[in-house]
Parts: sequence; C-alpha cells; structure tokens
Amino acid sequence: MAAPYDREDGMAPAPPQHTQDAYDPNYVPDSVKTFVVHLYRHIRDKNVYEIHQMYEGGFQRLSDRLFRDAPWPSAEAVAPYCDGDHVFLLLYRELWYRHAHARLSPLTAAHRAESWTNYCDLFSVVLHGVVNMQLPNQWLWDMVDEFVYQFQSFCQYRAKLKNKTEDELQQLKQFDKAWNVYGVLNYLQALVEKSMITQILEREKEGLEQFTATDGYDYEGGSNVLKVLGYYSMIGLLRIHCLLGDYHTGLKCLAPIDLNQQGVYTIVIGSHISTIYHYGFANLMLRRYVDATREFNKILLYILKYKQYHQKSPQYDQILKKNEQMYALLAIGLSLCPQNKLIDENVSTQLKEKYNDKMTKMQRYDDEAYAAYDELFSYACPKFITPSPPVLDQPLTNYNQDAYRLQLKLFLYEVKQQQLLSGIRSYLKLYSTITIGKLAQYMEVDEATLRSILMTYKHKMHAVDSDGKIVSSADFDFYIVEDVIHVVESKPTKSHGDYFLRQILKFEEMIGELEKVQLD
Repeated sequence: MAAPYDREDGMAPAPPQHTQDAYDPNYVPDSVKTFVVHLYRHIRDKNVYEIHQMYEGGFQRLSDRLFRDAPWPSAEAVAPYCDGDHVFLLLYRELWYRHAHARLSPLTAAHRAESWTNYCDLFSVVLHGVVNMQLPNQWLWDMVDEFVYQFQSFCQYRAKLKNKTEDELQQLKQFDKAWNVYGVLNYLQALVEKSMITQILEREKEGLEQFTATDGYDYEGGSNVLKVLGYYSMIGLLRIHCLLGDYHTGLKCLAPIDLNQQGVYTIVIGSHISTIYHYGFANLMLRRYVDATREFNKILLYILKYKQYHQKSPQYDQILKKNEQMYALLAIGLSLCPQNKLIDENVSTQLKEKYNDKMTKMQRYDDEAYAAYDELFSYACPKFITPSPPVLDQPLTNYNQDAYRLQLKLFLYEVKQQQLLSGIRSYLKLYSTITIGKLAQYMEVDEATLRSILMTYKHKMHAVDSDGKIVSSADFDFYIVEDVIHVVESKPTKSHGDYFLRQILKFEEMIGELEKVQLD
C-alpha cells in the first residue's frame, strides 16, 4: 500500500511552533549519539534484552532530561550514527513522532500526516521487505497501540473545525488522504494475514507451534517482528471497531486469541489491559453481561495484585486510568445484570468503595438512576470517532462529539428499556411461585403491562454469543403456567481457584507489611 503523499525534501517536519526558535533539528547531543549507536548495534545483534532496556529506560530518561518540551533530533541528523540504515531510521522516526504526540503542542495536520507516512513506510517494509530483526514485545505493542491512537487523535483533531485558522484548513485539504480509515484498517488486516498469526495460533492448539511458549520470539535466528505485529494488530482492530461502534466485528477480529489462556497479549501490561477493556466494553454493549463481568473481574483482580510492580513504568498513569474506567463499566454491567457470583471478594470491596452509592441509585427506575448511568458511561467509554473527513465548504462547526453522543443515546435507550427490570428482579427473588395478578399489584401495573415487562426481561437477559447461540445472562430464570410465575434459582458453582487467589493476595500483603517493619 503506497503512502498518501511524499515529501520532496525528505526532511523531518518542522517542530511545533512554540519550540521553533530554540530547536535545532540538526544538533545531536553526545548522549543521543551514544544512544543511537548502541541501539543500532543491539538491533543488528538481535539483543532483545538490551534493546528493551534502552527502549523502556534510556529513551524515557533522555526524553525527560533533554526533550521534555522539544523534539528529538531529526532522523537525518542521527543517520551518520547508524550507517544511514533505512529500517532503523523508520523505527527512530516512529519514536520521534510518538514523543511529539505525547509531549508537544500544538501538533499541526502536517505533523500528523508525516507520522502517517512513516507508519505506511514502516509497515510496508515489514509486509513486503525482509526484516531480519527481533524487537521487544513492548515496542511492537506500543507501535500498534500508537498507530491506533494517532488515528483516533487525528479524527478528533480534524472534527474540531470551529476555531481552525485558514492555514490549518488548507493543511487539512492538502493532507486529506492521511489517516484514512480504510488505510488504517487495511494495514492492520494485512499484518494479520501476512503474519499468518491465525494459522499459527490454530497450530499451537494442536501442539504444532510454540508461539506463546516462546513469547512470540524466534530462537532459531529468525524475526519475531511480523508475527507479533500481526498478533497485536488483532487487538488494534478490536479497538478501532469499538471506536467506530462496530462491536460484532471487533470481537470477531479478536476471536483467534483465547482469553481463557495465558497469551502473548498478557506479557505486556498495556496490551493486557487494552484487550480486556475493549473486549469487555464490546460485550457490555452487546448485552453479553456474563462475558464482560467475568473478564473485568479477572483483569481488575490482576491489577489489584500486581500494580505496585508497574509504578515505575511509563504506562503507570494509563494503567490507573483504565483501572478506574473498568470499575465504572463493571458497576454498569452489574446494575443491568447482577452477577455477584462472578465477582471476587477483593474486587467487590473496591467496587463498593468507589460506586456503592451510584449502584444503589442505578437499581431504581427514576431520573437519578438515568443520570448515574449517563455519568459512568461518559467517564468510562472509549473516545468514539467519526472516521469520514469533514466537508470544509460548509459553515465550520465542531462534530468531534457526534459519535460519542450517538453511542450514549443508544446506550441510554437500552437502559430505559431495562429500567423496570430491577423491580421485577427484586420481587421474583423473594418468591418461588407468585401469581401474575399479585405481582402486578406489587408493581402497580396492570396484568397486560406486567406480561410485557416479563417478556422484556426474558429478551434483555438473553444475548447471542460469539458462536451464534442464544445464551442467558440472568442469575435466575422463570416460567409461567396458568398465570402462576415459577422462579428457578441458578445454583452457584464453587470457585476454589478464586478462594486460593484471595488467600495468596492476603498472604502477599502480610509479607509486604512485615518487610516494612524495622527490627532493632
């Protein structure tokens, strides 16, 4: 796939305006020269451990010390320190633009379009060239994650038209092919197909491959880049389809990855959290409440147990934010469809501390409940995007919130349809049998309305799973015989694994407290 345009001068773009005067793109500090020389050598030697140390540690430290609010030196300036290696410079530019997106403001359409071109060139080399490298999983995940983030960021940027200057509008027209939604989806899908990752994972189930066992690395002298990029691209596709509101397709893209097993997606904490967040959100929107609740519970328990080990990670703030968002989504899911038997005791305690009041409100069917759902959804949902480019000839307005408003409207419409169900649920939990007439009196509705509510409950508590089967999400069921409702309580299965996990967590907390004690 060709890049949408080419720069004639081949130079890196000018940095954002506020650093223009102080920034010399051709000046390379000695520490950066050393960094580039060593990183290039380690990549040539396929020394994954050292590459990871430099990527996670060295790059962040230099960014904090020398480039807190200025770009790194241009790729052309550092070219002499890596033998002008084309692929290495593509990787360097990927870091350059990522740093620019994270640290610098304002970013122009030109910067964003240049980054798109670099990703096109980099992925084209991976897809059509010979890439004889081994890169850390963390870098390869960040590459896919950043690719999707910059697409999302560009869609939001170009949708805010109201205060754009004439120059900014001209840039949008000039770079109208940059971050095209079909191009983004095609690159990720091409990486999935060319890597043959779906077939690799299928063969692994039959014991014919060792992809997960080797964390995706190739210990026979080959390259892990295409295979692992293909693997993470499935997660990237899930995320994009969630941003577009196409939850069925998103889950279909993720289907080759078995979430019930340890996988390469669990090795990198950012990948693990992003996968479960978007998987859970998609299932929540499709009324697959059991699947959403089960996975949210597992990841929240994992974060509760291990987050202290990630405090020095550059992703730590993002981990905490996603953690809070998933608690909010779990609160929504449990309010719409109680599944307390699926929730670990420690997660339940945290959930009550954060959202007990709101969950109590959401059990009612009044305006306060509606407002609570609105607030939690708005806080926890992805930043939905409108992928189509704007029409610049019309009166300029901001439409960056349109996709979010549509998804919120659809969600609240679903909530409104279910608002009477919590009342039905609380009454039926009290009885093994009850007549329709008696329950209608309690609910203060006529019998015809009650029958309609009961059928709504049956409908809303069932969903179509990934295999196309209709499955129940309810924690109890009922049937009607001659105007008598018979309630069937589901028997909870004992989860011995959860018990042991809780005890291990408590034991580790005790050890942590004992280690803090100073002995005389």
